[in-house]
Amino acid sequence: MSPLIYLGIETSCDETACALVQDGRKLLASRLVSQTEVHKQFGGVVPEVAARRHLEAINILLAEMFEEANLPLKDGLPQIDGVACTNGPGLIGTLLVGLSTAKALAWALDVPLLAVDHIQAHVCANYIGTDLEPPFVALVVSGGHTQIMHFKSYTECSILGQTLDDASGEAYDKVARLLGLPYPGGPSIDKLATQGNPSAFPFKEALVEGLDFSFSGLKTAVMRTVENLSEPIPIADLAASFQDAVNRALFRKTIKAAQNLELTRIVLAGGVAANSDLRKKFESAPGFTLYRPPLSLCTDNAAMVASAAFYSGRVAPLTIGAYSRGYQIAQ
Repeated sequence: MSPLIYLGIETSCDETACALVQDGRKLLASRLVSQTEVHKQFGGVVPEVAARRHLEAINILLAEMFEEANLPLKDGLPQIDGVACTNGPGLIGTLLVGLSTAKALAWALDVPLLAVDHIQAHVCANYIGTDLEPPFVALVVSGGHTQIMHFKSYTECSILGQTLDDASGEAYDKVARLLGLPYPGGPSIDKLATQGNPSAFPFKEALVEGLDFSFSGLKTAVMRTVENLSEPIPIADLAASFQDAVNRALFRKTIKAAQNLELTRIVLAGGVAANSDLRKKFESAPGFTLYRPPLSLCTDNAAMVASAAFYSGRVAPLTIGAYSRGYQIAQ
């Protein structure tokens, strides 16, 4: 059987990305431009600014990527087997930039358009260059999502637990702002926490039943603690204690989910999966095999989109739209 090459496009937030992946596992070429420096001055992503930046970057990145891949041509056009694009969840304006580009390419190249859910794509980043196969339990943690998922097969998956308020990455951003640390908060807190004592402040996990999470109370606890401290504020200790409280909850409930299902494979995915303390906690868990993407595939990227299209993408009409919230499980 001939290998299948899918083009992935990702513009759900503030990374413009495109990639070519063969058979869902082999990365052939990839391009990505981050807008972090642009949005840092605002302390978060400005949707209209992000959409305009995507418009400026996407065609340039596609041209560079196709030149690097040097694919066979037919009638002067690169030969691929499908165009995959994130159509949600995310910022509607930014999603539509990638989706419109994907539609145009699918039409021009006369190949299927494949719609990919952003959350599921993050998990599929772990297929790139590995032998990972379902079933497994996945923890998806990012600025907008915190979910524990059960992947029964490549196409069958369900949500076991999720945050009831702030996503873990969102909590990192808010606490970082409180402590005077730069955006994005996750990397800033992770770096500073290495200099602090995670036991300095006994922040507690929220008392949430089952496998769901809550981080808004933890954020408030940090704020109240800072208000009652005198100068100089021990920022490193606060960062380390906050990070430990978040990661304890993520670790404990993910392990519990795997034990409940009698599964030994655990997958980390999403931007917060790059957190060094979180990785250490899971790496030290006996009896489990841990899969986590390289740091380059933790953030939003297009390789994960192309991989997800190969395993679980939905062939979509050129009239398909984008969605901002929720999770559309491919069946």
